[in-house]
This record gives sequence, structure tokens and C-alpha cells, in this order.
Amino acid sequence: MRLMGLDIGDKRIGISVSDELLWTAQSLMVLERRDLISDIRAIKDAIDANGVTEVYMGMPLNMDGSKGFKADGVEKFAEHFRKYIDTPVHFVDERLTTAQAHRSMLEGDLSRNKRKKRVDAIAAQLILQTHLDRLRIARDREERLRP
Repeated sequence: MRLMGLDIGDKRIGISVSDELLWTAQSLMVLERRDLISDIRAIKDAIDANGVTEVYMGMPLNMDGSKGFKADGVEKFAEHFRKYIDTPVHFVDERLTTAQAHRSMLEGDLSRNKRKKRVDAIAAQLILQTHLDRLRIARDREERLRP
């Protein structure tokens, strides 16, 4: 069982996958957007190739928790995605993931050009890692509460 994280952008889609133990997220690829059907088909290929059972899309929220101006686009993409792909789709708060991705690449001293190409994949990795960390915390809490 593996999970997939998606950072849906206007020009690119960042894609990440979890390890089989659901501990870590790894950047998989950046998909240059072409058209809706081609984009969904490419994601479906990645789902099949990696044995993905669930997909987590970043939901752009404002700092106050309300939906950001890009949220409608992500919701519409998810709506089309669900028509063509049976894999369950969930949303994850993606506040500050792109900023975190840029910061980590600056710390790694990547050039501006390399950062531009990788930021979406790293943002997708952070989106999925956020969910995996929540799963781990919930599992740990459940184990502590067991008699």
C-alpha cells in the first residue's frame, strides 16, 4: 500500500509517493501540464506503476483557514480526476508548502533554474508528508490508549 501526494499548479503538477510502510514521502516527478485528459492519464500511469491506493491533493487555504483563490481550480481538477480514476482522493491543507520547498532548496544552495523545476515535486512531498505524520501521530495515540 502506497499513497500519492499531488501539488496541483497551473503549469505543473508535483507528484510524490510514500514508502510502503507509510513513514516517508519521496518526490516522484513534476508533470508539465498539457491538457486535463493527458494530465489525468499521466497521473493514472504513476498510480498504477507505484501501487498507489489513495491520493492526497494539496488544498490552497488562506492563513485564516478559508479557501484560497486557487482552491476552486483544485476542486474542479479533483472532480474530473474522480470521473476517470477510481482511486480515492482527499484534500490536505497545503499552506506554506511552496514556501517551505523554496526555503529548503535555498538551504541546499540550488540554482534558481533548478529550484523552479523541483519546487512542485518538493511541495507534493511536503503535502504527503504532512498527512503521513498525522497518521503516525494518530497510530501512536491509539497505541498509548490501548489497555
